Amino acid sequence: MKPATAAKKLGVYLEATPAEFQEGVVSRDELNALQAEPPEWLRDLRRNGPHPRPVIAAKLGISISGLARGGITDALTTEQIDAVKTENPDWLKRERETQAEVRKEEARVKASQNEK
Repeated sequence: MKPATAAKKLGVYLEATPAEFQEGVVSRDELNALQAEPPEWLRDLRRNGPHPRPVIAAKLGISISGLARGGITDALTTEQIDAVKTENPDWLKRERETQAEVRKEEARVKASQNEK
């Protein structure tokens, strides 16, 4: 598979991976090996970043669209994500409220479907 696909499956930012990972092709067996026993560079990326947008959104408890609305379009490190959490700007509060409403609505729809 392409390095971009493998990076997405591993939950890491492709541009922060080693050059040999970015330039090569990753087989299913190699991907499984990376997931089962991640090398130091992968553990470090997962721990410190920079992180891709889906990971940033999950760590902040908002949607990827919410990140864009908040003006975050680039990868962030764990330290930068923690700073955003600490600062807790108005846009983050709004996006967390929106996300909570979406989850509540999804739960309601699922519950109503289960009643049928």
